[in-house]
Amino acid sequence: MNTTLKPGRLFGMGALILAGLACAGRTAETTPPLATDTLPPLEATVTSAPADTALPTETAVPASPSATAPPTTTAPPTSAVDIAATLPPVVAAQAGTVARDVTYCTSAEGIDLKMDVYFPSTLAAPTPAVVFIHGGGWSAGDKRGGAEFFTSLLDCDYVVISLNYRLAPAFPYPAQIQDVKCAIRYLRANAAAYGVDPARIGAMGTSAGAHLAAILGVTEAVAEWDTGPYLEQSSKVAAVVDFFGPADLTQPMLGLTSAIREEVFGATSPSDSVLAEASPVTYITPDDAPFLIIHGSLDDFVPVSQSEILLDRLLAAGVPAELVLVENGRHAFHTADYPVQPSREELTLMIAAFFDQYLK
Repeated sequence: MNTTLKPGRLFGMGALILAGLACAGRTAETTPPLATDTLPPLEATVTSAPADTALPTETAVPASPSATAPPTTTAPPTSAVDIAATLPPVVAAQAGTVARDVTYCTSAEGIDLKMDVYFPSTLAAPTPAVVFIHGGGWSAGDKRGGAEFFTSLLDCDYVVISLNYRLAPAFPYPAQIQDVKCAIRYLRANAAAYGVDPARIGAMGTSAGAHLAAILGVTEAVAEWDTGPYLEQSSKVAAVVDFFGPADLTQPMLGLTSAIREEVFGATSPSDSVLAEASPVTYITPDDAPFLIIHGSLDDFVPVSQSEILLDRLLAAGVPAELVLVENGRHAFHTADYPVQPSREELTLMIAAFFDQYLK
């Protein structure tokens, strides 16, 4: 296997894969194949959801206003009593089921923010949890887009939560960060109901979603970002898997066009201070979460240099971090020429092993 691991790795490649197999007693031959690639490029829109497998029961929650809809004039809660009266209901944990469209927070505009909660077949509380954040240039995408990664985590007895969040341009920065932070606080506040250990919550994201996951790994409470309910809870996660995410928005990259800079972040130039403010590398400190960073070696949309910058800053601060370069992989590991190495199957095992190291 021709795989590049940057210095600072947490495990050797073989150890990562073997650990991933061991968590559920699997072998490479019995691990189910992955679905067709559904990871969206940073600017793409997910228009359909993959079919669910191995999750026999679903609990649906009534529909609510869309996170892509323009803002309304609904007044936000103004006091602790008002906020408490608007908190969404909690869905009780049920092993082997998925609860769809659970409201985790309501935005100031009155938008109900939704998540899907996947429960493993064995639910021995308190259980570690992994929160998945989809990509899509902060302006597109859907919480169904990463389902191909959920099976291995469920097999390893993780509760998996997949989020929707408000999208630009209707809801520009910092709406996306505010929403994912509120989701982590909600999960901690309701950890007992979901059978989750509040101290063992990790985050995983792809592309723009990886940017948001990284923010969760390197920041505690930030006044502009931590707004709404559950403010007594921390919004920082204990481990991060970052798939080809932008880490330093002050650097030029094909995937961060002038239109995206302006529509998402309100930046009028590449040197606008808001880009540094919104960059995960700005906030790195020695107490940050460990990172597993995975990036395609041929990615020209979000270049590998973004992950290398993140890796170098983390290691310089003494934070455990590893960068896996996926050979032949373009953005979202799309390739028309040669198979990617490591394979998607191997990557799912590595992810499970990484979370096992830091959340179990």
